Amino acid sequence: MHVGLEAPVSARTMSERMPARRYQMSRADTLALLERYYGAFNAGNWQGMLDCLADDVAHDINQGGRVVGKDAFAQFLGHMERCYKERLEDMVLMASEDGTRAAAEFVVHGQYLATDEGLPEADGQTYVLPAGAFLSIVDGRITRLTMYYNLADWTAQVGA
Repeated sequence: MHVGLEAPVSARTMSERMPARRYQMSRADTLALLERYYGAFNAGNWQGMLDCLADDVAHDINQGGRVVGKDAFAQFLGHMERCYKERLEDMVLMASEDGTRAAAEFVVHGQYLATDEGLPEADGQTYVLPAGAFLSIVDGRITRLTMYYNLADWTAQVGA
């Protein structure tokens, strides 16, 4: 054994690379967190959504980049509120037994309120769009939110 030498990252186990969690969440705890998060979304309660996120949350925007942090996520919510009015229905929530990973599948019922940069002109068009999200959970907060929906389907529905 060589004192002071550390194995290359690729040689270390996943548990050595992952930060230690302060407490273990159950599957039920994670599902309750997701219910709070998506309930806040449907209520237009942006602060309620932010309260479910870790300070350094990573948000992978559908067919876009990754933004990191609650402030960036709050800016994203402001943008979404300006351009879209949405509610989520037919929600199905799933979580791993250890509560660290989750998924949500739902149908977005929306209205396109203001033109979003690079997208078709908005004129109050409505849309119904299947979507999903993959999430990571640490210490009772969402640390990663990765969104998926079919942009071509949405574009066809708003008339482009």
